[in-house]
Amino acid sequence: REPRPGGEAVITRLADIVVIQAIRSWIETDPGARRGWLGALRDGRIGPAIALVHRYPERAWTVASLADEVAMSRSAFAARFHELVGEPVMQYVTRWRMQVAHDALESEGATVAELAARLGYRSEAAFGRAFKRVIGKSPGAVRRSGPTARRSWR
Repeated sequence: REPRPGGEAVITRLADIVVIQAIRSWIETDPGARRGWLGALRDGRIGPAIALVHRYPERAWTVASLADEVAMSRSAFAARFHELVGEPVMQYVTRWRMQVAHDALESEGATVAELAARLGYRSEAAFGRAFKRVIGKSPGAVRRSGPTARRSWR
């Protein structure tokens, strides 16, 4: 009833725990939560590969290099990834990179050159083409729209 020292921090932490538990419960009980990248994270081989892509989007990933990271053959990895995630490996990698780029353009105001280099593209032009293909807008248009733009592409 009365504010006490640390009360806001306690409420925030409790709210975090409740949300995490709700997500865990949903993942465990809803078959729909077992599809896509979220469901694939639970797989002993594909999950670590997705984590690597998320952690190091700038690496020159290939299907073979990701398969090597998780000790699978290229063909078995590609088939399992597509089965679990619902899209081919490299399409997922590109889409993740473009999501990272979109967020950086919007929140940091990063330049196209910075993002191309940060995400492992050899040229701004190649990065720009990939961005427009995935996001549907040029990187410059997203950058100019700033942090208030809604992410209708997701």
